[in-house]
Amino acid sequence: MSKVYTRTGDTGTTSLVGGKRVDKACARLESYGTIDELNAQVGLLLTYIKDLTDRDCLISIQNRLFVVGAQLATETESDRQPSCTISAEDVTALEKCIDEASEGLPAWRGFTLPGGCRAAAIAHVCRTVCRRAERRILSLHAAEPVSPQLLAYVNRLSDYFYVLALRLNFWQGTDEILWQK
Repeated sequence: MSKVYTRTGDTGTTSLVGGKRVDKACARLESYGTIDELNAQVGLLLTYIKDLTDRDCLISIQNRLFVVGAQLATETESDRQPSCTISAEDVTALEKCIDEASEGLPAWRGFTLPGGCRAAAIAHVCRTVCRRAERRILSLHAAEPVSPQLLAYVNRLSDYFYVLALRLNFWQGTDEILWQK
């Protein structure tokens, strides 16, 4: 393995795909850095998931998050565009995962506090990191265009983590703690 460190980022800049140097705190890096954080949280969540359907959805999500990161790490003007992008089919596949995770759940009783069994609590962490990633991507989108499919995918993804948390608690027999006004 070659050396991991390059020393080129020691002054607070890094290169986007395409070669443009940018500040490590710019909106684009905040966007794909938060996606990377989300992917790590999904990896943690996977250590608690036994159901094969849920595992398949989560692994697919991890792969798609790499695609999201690649799209966000590529400068808009670059001739080197990512070889894969988030598509309408990816959004539809995620919606299918949401629908499958929703099957058999009791009717909605109100807003739930994050928590429950350990896997559900981690799914809630994934949901909140995903929402932060979405906000960061929307901040980037205000200055530079971001693919509508990528925006839709990340928006649906937080819904998936919410439904998955409900499902995991339901399967564990853990009661949801409802928000008390």
